[in-house]
Amino acid sequence: MALSRREITKDVLQQSAEAAIASAGHVVAILFESARKITTEVGAFGTEIFEITEASRRADEDAEDTNPAAE
Repeated sequence: MALSRREITKDVLQQSAEAAIASAGHVVAILFESARKITTEVGAFGTEIFEITEASRRADEDAEDTNPAAE
């Protein structure tokens, strides 16, 4: 039994829609993964800044303890 032109058109539209949805899903997954990685990196940068600030504060305190006349 041969397929009618309408059946072929329906199949083409269905497969095209499925392909488009799958591609959109992959793109969205890439965007979410990228956003997650960016958030992780920004958080790591913030941690570095806090550590640098804390080290600077401790260095200032150590300098004051070893050289009280500098005040």
